[in-house]
Amino acid sequence: MKTGILLLAAWLTYGSEISAAAPAPRPNIVVILSDDMGYSDLGCYGGEISTPHLDRLAENGLRFTQFYNTARCCPTRASLLTGLYPHQAGVGHMMDDKGRPGYTGNLNQSCRTIPELLKPAGYRSYAVGKWHVTRHASAEGPKHNWPLARGFDRFYGTIHGAGSFYDPSSLVRDETMISPFADPEYSPSVYYYTDAIADHAVRFVSDHAQQDPGRPFFLYVAFTAAHWPMHALPEDIEKYRGKYSAGYEPIRRARFARSAQLGVIDPRQPMAPLPVDWETVPHKPWESACMEVYAAMVDRMDQGIGKLIRALEQTKQFDDTLILYLQDNGGCAEAMGRTGNADHPNIPRPAQSWFPPMRPEDFATAGSVPRQTRDGFPVRMGPQVFPGPADTYVAYGQGWATVSNTPFREYKHWVHEGGISTPLIAHWPRGIAARGELRTQPGHVIDIAATCVELAGVAYPADATPLEGKSLVPVFANRPLEREALYWEHEGHRAVRQGDWKLVAKHGRPWELYNLAEDRVEAHDLAAQEPERVRHLTALYEAYARRALVEPWPVKPVKSAEK
Repeated sequence: MKTGILLLAAWLTYGSEISAAAPAPRPNIVVILSDDMGYSDLGCYGGEISTPHLDRLAENGLRFTQFYNTARCCPTRASLLTGLYPHQAGVGHMMDDKGRPGYTGNLNQSCRTIPELLKPAGYRSYAVGKWHVTRHASAEGPKHNWPLARGFDRFYGTIHGAGSFYDPSSLVRDETMISPFADPEYSPSVYYYTDAIADHAVRFVSDHAQQDPGRPFFLYVAFTAAHWPMHALPEDIEKYRGKYSAGYEPIRRARFARSAQLGVIDPRQPMAPLPVDWETVPHKPWESACMEVYAAMVDRMDQGIGKLIRALEQTKQFDDTLILYLQDNGGCAEAMGRTGNADHPNIPRPAQSWFPPMRPEDFATAGSVPRQTRDGFPVRMGPQVFPGPADTYVAYGQGWATVSNTPFREYKHWVHEGGISTPLIAHWPRGIAARGELRTQPGHVIDIAATCVELAGVAYPADATPLEGKSLVPVFANRPLEREALYWEHEGHRAVRQGDWKLVAKHGRPWELYNLAEDRVEAHDLAAQEPERVRHLTALYEAYARRALVEPWPVKPVKSAEK
């Protein structure tokens, strides 16, 4: 009895509402973020791709069915790390400085990152993978917005937003840019970035258990899978050989049925229209190969998450660790690499190399798209280029992105449901009593930081921009999450959701209104029938835009003093 009273007292010192048998104060927190994946890709959300480790976390934890991101890579990262809408953190678009406070291409000094917030509670913080919240990605910096300057104690990953999985550009260990082929601390027989991210996550967890066993940790794992290019290892591609040769619709229908069976979608609502007819696709073997490689990339990421789970178990940290998994935007319909160009020809692999080979210590080409491989072969694009190897650079295209986003409408960039809907898996054996349950309360990536603040029991600093997010702790216990509304803006695409009602518009287009309880695929625009509701939600959005530093799109650049 005495032990129970002591545990209860410790828990109530920071006001938690989690329902569990014996939750530990200040748990370890692991946030896993994947890249350019759709709502239905994971097995536990209806997909056919093998994701047994994420499925295990879902089976023994929670799945959120109405969780949201910001529709794009770096704005989501800015919001996740700070608990603010992206413009408030300085990252209202991408890594370009438009001279406006909400569009500097850098985290600003008015926001606080999760590791900065958790440090007073004794947390050690580690980051692996894609950073992408500063425009300064060269070896010389400046580095005032690199991970260690924003609160992390160790970092292994890329500052830039995309690149080869076999030779990532802007690869950094702590604060030093490195080549993966001249790194004495990590020398696998085959370098593959997804493996490197997972292996360093395991290293940081294991080192923490040995060096700081009495302190909690925060670990941010930002995979680049399954962002283009479609790069995957041969053994993983082989698992999916021929699986997608019948085209988009059979896979989409199977996902819909499975998602409905799992309860993560409403089967009474239809799927959004498929904009690409498989019968008209001119290069079907190539098109199906794109999805085979995409699936292999997701599969490999899940294998890496399995390594991390085993490391937590082996170091006896698993039960005291909250693991959150989510995605940075919806499936990507961008046409990167789907046609050739002067620098990246649409040709079969040449018999001989075209360029001088690179030295091991040379850095990969700055930017997203290299011109050559380490051994001098051209990096190729187009339908003669079957994806997978290092000398290819291809995206999987609009048809498969529609499949990834089943059953929703639109893609990465847009703020219709397909662009902003993400799985959220929450797993914490000692802190979440529920097992295998769904949570339907709407949530947003801004809520991650607020959750961390509550669990760590820290005070949010008065001199920082006030948190926009709400702690998810009540939702873990299936309690309501009270807030006025949720908001989005990206490239002029804009939306506000209040309750079940969502007002949404594409750039330059009029508002559309949907009742998401009945029409989450956004098929039946009710704006004309509900003018008062449109006016009310418009007023909410306009007040948000003024408060959150949103500018009319396209943003007219002005000279900036921000560095």
